Amino acid sequence: MSFQAYLDTIERKTGKTPRELLDEAHARGFDETTKAGDVVTWLKDEYDLGRGHSMALYHVIKNGPKLDSKHVGSSGTHRDDSDTLWLDGIATKPS
Repeated sequence: MSFQAYLDTIERKTGKTPRELLDEAHARGFDETTKAGDVVTWLKDEYDLGRGHSMALYHVIKNGPKLDSKHVGSSGTHRDDSDTLWLDGIATKPS
């Protein structure tokens, strides 16, 4: 599953866009220094999200929406079409 697919599924499960959850994470004091386990626990407790989905959002909290080029392409685990994740919701995502 691509990083973007994880984020889209998070939105479907929570009703919140990735950007809304990112804002919520920052309001809780989470930033690039936060440990992954803290984010996983928060998302499990608040939204019943599993580790894989939580780690996708953790990536955005830690690194922002840019992906390393190793994650962009047509094959392999977690491959995305773009090097930038769309955080503003499925309904507004360019095709």
